[in-house]
Amino acid sequence: MTHNSFLFSSESVSEGHPDKLCDRISDAIVDTFLTAEPEARVAVETLTTTNRIVLAGEVRGPASISHNDIEEVARSCVRDIGYEQDGFHWKNAKVDIYVHAQSADIALGVDARGNKDEGAGDQGIMFGYACRETDVLMPAPIHYAHSILHSLAEARHSGVELGLGPDSKSQVTLLYEDGKPVRATSIVVSTQHNGDLEQDDVREIVRPHVVNVLPDGWMCDETEFYVNPTGRFVIGGPDGDCGLTGRKIIVDTYGGAAPHGGGAFSGKDPSKVDRSAAYAARYLAKNVVAAELADRCTIQVAYAIGVSKPLSLYVNLHDTGKVSEAQLEKALTEVMDLSPRGIREQLSLSRPIYARTAAYGHFGRAPEPDGGFSWERTDLVDALKAAV
Repeated sequence: MTHNSFLFSSESVSEGHPDKLCDRISDAIVDTFLTAEPEARVAVETLTTTNRIVLAGEVRGPASISHNDIEEVARSCVRDIGYEQDGFHWKNAKVDIYVHAQSADIALGVDARGNKDEGAGDQGIMFGYACRETDVLMPAPIHYAHSILHSLAEARHSGVELGLGPDSKSQVTLLYEDGKPVRATSIVVSTQHNGDLEQDDVREIVRPHVVNVLPDGWMCDETEFYVNPTGRFVIGGPDGDCGLTGRKIIVDTYGGAAPHGGGAFSGKDPSKVDRSAAYAARYLAKNVVAAELADRCTIQVAYAIGVSKPLSLYVNLHDTGKVSEAQLEKALTEVMDLSPRGIREQLSLSRPIYARTAAYGHFGRAPEPDGGFSWERTDLVDALKAAV
């Protein structure tokens, strides 16, 4: 029997969360290299802790980008997010840089040469997913968890809520009936705040940002509305907890509602299929649902390092399909070239569009005029309908 009535939870973390701060720095470094050279190769990780930022990884790009430039990128990210605290300050934090040239062995496998096309930057499996739970074709719990924190961040940056700090988390639990979300049963929000605010003060600051994000009538009972459950959250960010790039991969994708291949996105240029193929899989899954070929769609692709063609393509329509999975698998290969080069060119990924992806999810965002979030377009609908 299908399990149609259940509770499901997803969490999000803000741009000021230590791990997301690291994602932002790593992605801003990717953007810096792609701005100077669209074919640059970047794999940079960031670690943050009390007044310290550590950068490590490998790059291949213009020598004009110095360690001083990279340090300035890191500091500007911290400043933009809003960290000017004794334990973590954009100006005073010590920055250590351990970034070196890309491995020649990796370059040999990835670069196009002779009759060999550009190969995948690593082996791995990647997933894409789409469903009808929201107008952006994302699972509802992660969509609303992101939206709550994004609303709080906008209020903080605009100066409307001066008592809030950059570090925050949310968790949304929804009740599903007959397989569809109908209301929230609990909401958790923890947000960094000034020391002169009490827990009840923070609760009332947070409340409208939750109520305004959720659909009418979806707000949980008062007893299930948890704001700063520990009672106090003044020390936050890297001063309160170590941060690392790539540690919030479920937050970045579908909130646990769909599989994840395991590879993080941030800090990687689009030759790394961990990132680009996950974007392509979301792009295809979203277009399948937008074309009304299914109400839910999961897509998996797999690659080997140095090999241009995907090793496999798998589609699961979760018994909601208007066509067969086998028919759709064939159609998807007709409407998109899933080689690393094909993905990068069709989605125009060799651009400095990545720092903006580092918080509030890589998926469910609006496509932007400069090519940002190009994988959220639904421009394959007609081609897919024709192909099936």
